[in-house]
Amino acid sequence: MSKKPNPSSYVGFIAALILVLCSAFGLHKFYMGIYQVEYAPAKKRLQIAMRLFIDDCNTALYQNYHQKTKLGDKQETAAEVNLLTTYIQAHFKVVVNGKLYPIQFKRKELDNNVLVCYYTCDELPKLNRVVIENTVFTDVFSEQQNMIQAQLFGKKQSALLTQSANQAVFVND
Repeated sequence: MSKKPNPSSYVGFIAALILVLCSAFGLHKFYMGIYQVEYAPAKKRLQIAMRLFIDDCNTALYQNYHQKTKLGDKQETAAEVNLLTTYIQAHFKVVVNGKLYPIQFKRKELDNNVLVCYYTCDELPKLNRVVIENTVFTDVFSEQQNMIQAQLFGKKQSALLTQSANQAVFVND
């Protein structure tokens, strides 16, 4: 007997493919962020990679802080990166076993017109339940979608978050 593929496993792949294709061709008429969340048990840490369109980052910072920024440009400043981190930390929350844990900025890199930001959530207890609340850019773009691709509890899981449904709950069965 052959195992039938799970249709939900394709959602993350399709979302990532759309993001890559649009960034490769300079198109950007939809609002999507891709978030990869992986638990590293030896380090007791969640590792988070965020793929965000640069123009959305600059727009969100202007809308929220009334500062024109040049993220992704050669003229980008450390203060602008810090402002983005402040924004991300206010809009991306991680709750483990009922307790809120802060995320720490590690680094960022450019991939065409996409900013890839790396964060960690450190010193975590054994994971039983992880709740991710993600309102990144939903305060600016009502049609923003945030795809969470998680590797937790030894399995891959996905969730598509929107302005009206902004939390993903992952439980160790």
